[in-house]
Formats: sequence, structure tokens, C-alpha cells
Amino acid sequence: MKADENGRTGFFITGTGTGVGKTLVSALMTLAFDGDYWKPLQTGLAEDVGDTADVAALTGLPPERCHAPLYQFDALLSPWSAARRTGAHVDLTRISLPATKRPLVIEGAGGLMVPLNAGQLMIDLIAICQLPVILVVGTGLGSINHALLSLEALRRRKLPIAGIVMNGTPHADDAELILHFGGALPCAAIPHLPDLTEETLRTQAARLREIFSARQDTETTRP
Repeated sequence: MKADENGRTGFFITGTGTGVGKTLVSALMTLAFDGDYWKPLQTGLAEDVGDTADVAALTGLPPERCHAPLYQFDALLSPWSAARRTGAHVDLTRISLPATKRPLVIEGAGGLMVPLNAGQLMIDLIAICQLPVILVVGTGLGSINHALLSLEALRRRKLPIAGIVMNGTPHADDAELILHFGGALPCAAIPHLPDLTEETLRTQAARLREIFSARQDTETTRP
């Protein structure tokens, strides 16, 4: 895994939307690369324990390796909407990546264009973090359109793309078509996993490590 200019390694896990499997992929990538996990912005705590607790449970990592969010909100809304309900403000100048010598797996909230405040989106946070992006694509109708729009947005900002993870029961030729129109990228497929056993998680993590370790450099633009 190639380090950035500050010696950091890791991935930023984003998705084509909410509910596509970013947290599962984040847990698997954390296991795959023996990394730390961080979700800077968490909403929806009134309805769930939160993704940090979920990743800790899936990976078995101690609390010091599942870093606490910088912002946490109860409402299951975009960070900007959730923050406004409490009178808070999401300030991206406060973003400082957790100190760790391990690869850092950062999980975003929602998709690339989720509002964080009045002038910034999730893609702006990705630009600040400067880690290669893994795009999680939920399978099913609409996945091709959502994936290609997301890839176009990342390339327009010249953000490094590490690859794609198709998560869920395969739907027709979606992965083939996304790669045909979206460019040759490392692509992994995670099937529907009804039982998240330790063996299942370790097996899937090993597959992701093989796929995303093979390519040392990431792309930022297409010819």
C-alpha cells in the first residue's frame, strides 16, 4: 500500500448512497489491512448504536483502534440537517486524521454529495483526507447510473480512486458495464452475507486485500 506525502496509508470508503454497505466494507477493509477505523461524521444515533460500534463488533478491534467520530447527531438526516437541529455547525477546518501508524479506513456518510454544512459536501471532506477512494456500489436497478455519476464527480475533483466494491446479490451485468463506461478499475464483489460469522468476514477480507493490494498506484484522471 502506497503512503501519501505525510506517510499515511489507508482508504476512504464512500458509496453511491445510503444503505449500500459502506460499514460492512469498511469493517472488511480494516480487517484486510490490519488498520484503524474512523467515521468522522455520524448521524442517526437516536435509532442505532452507530457505525463505529458496529465496526468494533464486526472486527473485534479495541476502542483505541475504532476512533470516535468528530461530530455525532441523533437525527437520521444529512450531517448539515442533523447539525442544524441542534444548533451545531460542521466545521471541516477541525478535521484532523487520527494519529496511527496503521492504515486508516475512513467511512463517509451517505454519498458524495451529502451536505455537511452550508457550503461543503462529503466530497470536500474526501479531498481534505486525501486517501484513495473505494466506491461501494449497491447492486440492483440504478446502480450503473449512480456508480458512473460518482466516478465522474471524483475524477472531476482529481481525487484518487482505488477501486469499486459491488455489494449484494449480483444484478445482471452491472459490474461489467460500470467498468466498461467508468474505466478499468480494481473491482471486488461481495455477495449477500446472511451470516456475518468470523470465518465469513475473514474470507471476504482476504479477498479484498488480494484485490486492492495488487495495484500500488491509484488513478486520478482518465486519458
